[in-house]
Amino acid sequence: MKDLSDYLRSIPDFPKPGIIFRDVTSILQNADGFKLAIDSLLQKLEGVEFDVIAGAESRGFIFSAPLAYKLNKPLALIRKKGKLPCETVSASYALEYGFAEIEMHKDSISKGQKVILIDDLLATGGTLEASAKLIEMLGGHVEKILTLIELLGLHGREKLKKYNVESVLSFEGK
Repeated sequence: MKDLSDYLRSIPDFPKPGIIFRDVTSILQNADGFKLAIDSLLQKLEGVEFDVIAGAESRGFIFSAPLAYKLNKPLALIRKKGKLPCETVSASYALEYGFAEIEMHKDSISKGQKVILIDDLLATGGTLEASAKLIEMLGGHVEKILTLIELLGLHGREKLKKYNVESVLSFEGK
């Protein structure tokens, strides 16, 4: 049986020299790879009690939706600013050059709910930190942050040290 990393395409010097881009589309393009990714994430949730799964735009949706379906849990979406039609809460975070803002519907998390936050990649931690803040603004508790891939050289886990963070695959470097 193949390891999940066998399905992951690594592209050197993209988007700039010295970066190794970890391309999750190669996992998605293979039915066995995608199934293994979902099964690996499910395994990380065994024994964890929670009420809601939250997925971060956009690749976090790809992995959070099948988990919510399989576990019969509601799915809360964390979107880029201006994409949600109802009343929202928002949080901004720093990018390499500037800032970005994300939002959630105010009714997507209820006070006291335990939430699993899912994204495809943990890099600098900015998106996940802002996502966790949104969940907390709505009265939810981030029970666990779960990613498919973690880039250890970008130290994103340090921004998330107050949370239980777990990744399926981790790589040195950026």
